[in-house]
Amino acid sequence: MSGGDGLDGALFNRLFALFLIVSLTMLALVLAFLAAAWFRRGGVRQDGVADENGRASREPLLRALLIGWTALIAIGLIGLTFASFLTDRGMADAIPPDRRTINIIVTAKQFWWDVNYAFDNEPSKNIRTANELHLPVGVPARVTLKSSDVIHSFWIPNLAGKQDLIPGRVNDLVLLPNRTGVFRGQCAEFCGIQHAHMALDVTVESRAQFANWLAAQGKPAPAPASPLQKAGYLYVMNRECSGCHAIAGTAANATVGPDLTHLMSRRSLAAGTLPMGRAGLYAWVADPQGVKPGNNMPYVGLDANELHAVTAYLETLK
Repeated sequence: MSGGDGLDGALFNRLFALFLIVSLTMLALVLAFLAAAWFRRGGVRQDGVADENGRASREPLLRALLIGWTALIAIGLIGLTFASFLTDRGMADAIPPDRRTINIIVTAKQFWWDVNYAFDNEPSKNIRTANELHLPVGVPARVTLKSSDVIHSFWIPNLAGKQDLIPGRVNDLVLLPNRTGVFRGQCAEFCGIQHAHMALDVTVESRAQFANWLAAQGKPAPAPASPLQKAGYLYVMNRECSGCHAIAGTAANATVGPDLTHLMSRRSLAAGTLPMGRAGLYAWVADPQGVKPGNNMPYVGLDANELHAVTAYLETLK
């Protein structure tokens, strides 16, 4: 069962259904004519010589059928062209201007999803997360799609069809989920060695739950409490980690890699490669290239004490 339909996705689905019906109808007619030609071979005698009188008597009928077939093709093509035009216009105006929407910017990268909730009237409330999408049920969400490297494809089968993300271009789609649930999104265009490990966790929840999630995501990271957590914090702030990642409320504000402010609130690590948890954190921090070869997070080479400290600090980012 589908979890929802994009407003523009629903228009596209109706257009696809129309194309399918017209194409199947034309195919059925072609097969019917072939069957008629097979069974009505009375114009050829048993010795294989054509019966000229029989052929001449059928010429007006064949001419009429040919004219009708040509007209049917022309009408079908014109109709499908007109329907495509109307669908394109409808997709451009998918959301009424007076209806409140959520604006989300999704940037595809090798091999993860950078997700930004943009509030034009209150930029201070903008939220940045990674590899997850939270949506309130029954509320339209306009998703702006970008790519920072190669061609990717945004696909959440339960919510909408595929939409390509092309470097240098901006695409968008509108999602309107109509029931709550957890769904999986996936990059549907081969984008490199870790294409298969580029998943997107999609949570559709009530408006109250979404508001709570949004409020929690807007808070800065908590301060480390234990000595081990503080040691991990110092490592993250002063070494390679802060050169790529951001953690709200700290000096780390880079945008090369995923925002880590609320890392532990997510369902998975490395875009669906590992389940979120202590074991996954240890594996990922210790050797990201061993877990997901070809991704852009380098092997740092932490010793055992550094690994324990960094993992302990990352576990506080909830």
